[in-house]
Amino acid sequence: MAKKHVKRKSAFKEISNRSGYKFFLPWLIGFLAFTAFPFIYTIYLSFNQVTLTVFGWQATWTGIANYVTALLRNPNYTPALIQFILAEIVYVPVIVTVALILAILMNGDFKFRTLFRIIYFLPVIVISGTVMTQLMDSGNVQIGNVRRVFIFQILESYSPQLADVILFLFNNFAIVLWFSGIPIVLFLNGLQKINPQLHEAAQIDGATGWQILWKITLPIIKPIILVATIFTIVQLGMFPINPVYGMIQTAIFDTVGGLGVASAYAWIYSLAVLVLLGFAFFVLKDRSKDYTAVDIKRLQEENIEKMRKRVRRDQQFKAFMRKVDFKRGKN
Repeated sequence: MAKKHVKRKSAFKEISNRSGYKFFLPWLIGFLAFTAFPFIYTIYLSFNQVTLTVFGWQATWTGIANYVTALLRNPNYTPALIQFILAEIVYVPVIVTVALILAILMNGDFKFRTLFRIIYFLPVIVISGTVMTQLMDSGNVQIGNVRRVFIFQILESYSPQLADVILFLFNNFAIVLWFSGIPIVLFLNGLQKINPQLHEAAQIDGATGWQILWKITLPIIKPIILVATIFTIVQLGMFPINPVYGMIQTAIFDTVGGLGVASAYAWIYSLAVLVLLGFAFFVLKDRSKDYTAVDIKRLQEENIEKMRKRVRRDQQFKAFMRKVDFKRGKN
C-alpha cells in the first residue's frame, strides 16, 4: 500500500509539473523571441556601424568605436549617465522609505483604512507617464518655495550640498509619491503576512513599538524591501527623468550609424543599472542561509526570546535602581 501511495504521489507530481510547464511555455516563447533575442542582438549591433541603404540595414564592424563615441566623443552622454546615477541614489532610498512608512501607517486598524489605501494608489492608475511628464514640464510637481522656510535656510548655511538634495526632493515630491504606489502595495502584502502573535508576545514582554519595528518587522520584510528597491531602480530608469533613456530613443532614429551608437548607449546604461542593482542586492540581501518555514519560525521565536531577556534585564536594572534610590531617601 505504501509503494502504491508513493507511485500515485509521484505520478500526480509529474502531471502537475507538466501542466505548469505547458502554462509557462507561451510566456517563455514570447520572452525568447521578443526580449532575449533583441537584447542579445544589441551586443552585436553595438560593435557595428549600422546604416540604412537602398538594400536595407547594413552593419559594418567597427569594434569599440561606438563605446568610445559614447563615453569620450559625445559631450552629453557621460554627464547624462552621471545625472541618472545620482538621481537613482537620491530617489530610490527616499521612495522606498516613504512607501514603507505609509504602508506601516495604513496597515494599522483605523476607520476608512481601505479608502486611504485607494487614495494613495489611485494616482498610479490615473496618472500615466505622459501625464506626469506634462506635470513636470509645467512645474506642478513642486511644493511651494522651500527656500523661504527658516529651517531650510539654517540647513543651507550648515550644508549647501544637503540643502540642494532636499530642495531637489521637495521640487519633485509628487514624483516620489507617484513612484511609491507599487512599493506600498508590496509592503502592505508583507506586513499583513507577519504573524500578529510575534507583536503580541513582544508587547507583553514590554517591548516598545520602535523595538518591535527594528527587531521583528524590518527583518521579516527585508526581502520585500529588496524587491521594492529593485523595482524602483528599474522603473526610474524607464521614466523621462532619466536623460539617458531619451538619448537612446533619439539615437535609434538616426539612419547613419544610429542603431550601433544607440546599442552602445543602451549597454553602457544597462551596465550602470546592473551595478546599482548589484549594490542594492549586496546591501539588502539576507546573508543567512536558505531557511524552511520551520527554521524561520524557530528563528523568530529565538529573536522573541532574546528580546524577552533584554527586557527582563532592563526591568531588573530599573528595580535595582528604585531600591537604591529608596535606601538613599531613607537614609
